[in-house]
Order: sequence, then structure tokens, then C-alpha cells
Amino acid sequence: MLASLLKAWPWSMAVLAGSLQIQAVDGTRLRPLEPAGMANVLLFVATDCPISNSYAPEIQRICSAYAASGIGCALIYEDAGVTASAVRKHLDDYRYRGIPAAIDRDGALAFRVRASITPEAVVVDRHGTIRYHGRIDDFYAALGRPRQVVTAHDLQDALAAIAAGQPVPRSETEAVGCYIVPAELRRK
Repeated sequence: MLASLLKAWPWSMAVLAGSLQIQAVDGTRLRPLEPAGMANVLLFVATDCPISNSYAPEIQRICSAYAASGIGCALIYEDAGVTASAVRKHLDDYRYRGIPAAIDRDGALAFRVRASITPEAVVVDRHGTIRYHGRIDDFYAALGRPRQVVTAHDLQDALAAIAAGQPVPRSETEAVGCYIVPAELRRK
């Protein structure tokens, strides 16, 4: 019953009541659902997901492009059992700079925003409303099937609309990548 209610909920306009803090790998505390600026982009990634790793340059480009608009980014690592040192190595290997990174050890954040794939983006505005949820772009038509040319820049389009004070043109898309281990299975 709960699963069917969650699927039916209009997540693109869901307001995330309450606070959630997560510790970044550098020791600082992040409040991913409470943006300091216009919005937060939560980018769910995994060190061992090839699709997630292939998006590292695009993630960095998008985060850099929208930082001046008051849109912050955070990398949320969903690897079960990953260590902070492994995340720091991953950040170095993929040349991530200036983007906070945290490990969602118990899967609480992924569950709260309904993230189930890496890479997947969730954009939360300053009111705690999810404005976008889904893929970064349409480079992957399916697992193992990249396109020759990206034709839809879904995350970038959503951020441009938010920065301009406009409605997001497409608030939800289907992400393609590696599955996130659900929170309830991490505790077993």
C-alpha cells in the first residue's frame, strides 16, 4: 500500500518537511534539503558505477555554470560500505573540485527524495520543494546503449528555468544507471 502511494505522489512538487543533516567527507555538516541559496542539486553517485563516473565532467560543468546563480551542488555517494578515504580518492581520480561530497550510509537521503539510480539528480529549491528529479541528460538511451549525440539536457534546462524564476519545463525524467541499494536492505 505504501509503495503505491509513493509512486502516485507528485514528487516534482513535493515539499520536504523537516531537516536532514549529513556529514561531508571533509567533516562539515550539510543540510541538503535546506539550500542556502536558490536551490541545491543533489547528485547521487557511486564510485563503482561506470555510467555515474562517465558523467563526472558534465556534473562539474553544470555545477560550475550555476554556482553564480545561487545554485549549489552536492555529491551524495550511495555505495554500500564505501569509506571516506575511498570517496576522497574518487574525487581526486575524477577531478571533482569545489563540490561537497557526503556518504549516505543508511540511505535516508536517497529514500527521502526517492533517488534509486546513480547518477540521478534531485533539485530542491529554497522552500524545500523538489523542482526536478531524474537524469542529467539523455546520453544513455538504456543500460549499455549510449547515444551518439545528447538531445535533451534535462538537468541544465531545469536549472536554467529555476535561475530565471520560471517553471521547470520537465520536472521528472527516468534516470539510467546503477541501482541504489534500498535503505531497508542496508540494515540487514
